[in-house]
Amino acid sequence: MIDLEGKVAVITGGASGIGEAAVRRFLAAGAKVVLGDLDEERGRALAAELGPDVAFRRTDVAEEADVAGLIGFALERFGRLDTLFNNAGLPGPSGPIAEIDAEGFDRAYRVLLKGPFLGIKHAAPILAKQRSGSIISTASVAGLQGGFGPHPYSALKAAVIQLTRTTSLELAEKNVRVNCICPGGIATPIFGRAMGFGEAQVTQTVAVMKQALSAMHPIGRSGMPEDIADTALWLASDASSFVTGQAIVVDGGLTAGRAWSQSQEGMQQVRKILTSIVGQPEGQG
Repeated sequence: MIDLEGKVAVITGGASGIGEAAVRRFLAAGAKVVLGDLDEERGRALAAELGPDVAFRRTDVAEEADVAGLIGFALERFGRLDTLFNNAGLPGPSGPIAEIDAEGFDRAYRVLLKGPFLGIKHAAPILAKQRSGSIISTASVAGLQGGFGPHPYSALKAAVIQLTRTTSLELAEKNVRVNCICPGGIATPIFGRAMGFGEAQVTQTVAVMKQALSAMHPIGRSGMPEDIADTALWLASDASSFVTGQAIVVDGGLTAGRAWSQSQEGMQQVRKILTSIVGQPEGQG
């Protein structure tokens, strides 16, 4: 069992989805947690539900003052910092490249890339001084391969992966680890909320996504927030003390290729077409 007793974690985007799952997992492992989020109502409610070892601070990760304030708040409230989980995100604009709104791209950049950059910038000096700590960011399989996300989202997640690698080399000399997680298709409220749905519709959206994403992954189910939270928990712990500079893929086999049964069906179709045109192989038929 992962033990984070005595450690303090900051989790952005912690009011729902992957972030909320991570807050709950870290708390259960013994950590004290500061969650940052733009959603004050949900953030404060979650902190109140979970008790005195969880604190909330309204945070826009696109704003440097907010990120610096979040890190400072953790030090003030709990006296130290051991883990930063840069998890806040948004889908960003989608569609053909010629139709993507530049303002929407800028907003996606500020949250998806500038946010992790600011988090690493302000956590690094604290962790380096104490010569211990773990920084984790949420990237995506869309940053590893094409076809898994909109153009801006995919490009920015690829940049998060490279930022992880470069900063891990600098901070390794201070015994600080930097890694990112590349989820596959995860059923979370992020898309429903981005579309402006009410909570009842958001819940329905998650259920629909869970069903739709099941067919996408070779393992036969959609990813859940807890799958990513468990990986973040491991990366925050001493169990991963020799792991840094890595993009950990948690995708139910998605990037490995098509499901085995689907590939075999495809090969059978190819064989049928070939034999109908060329005939049976020699010695057969």
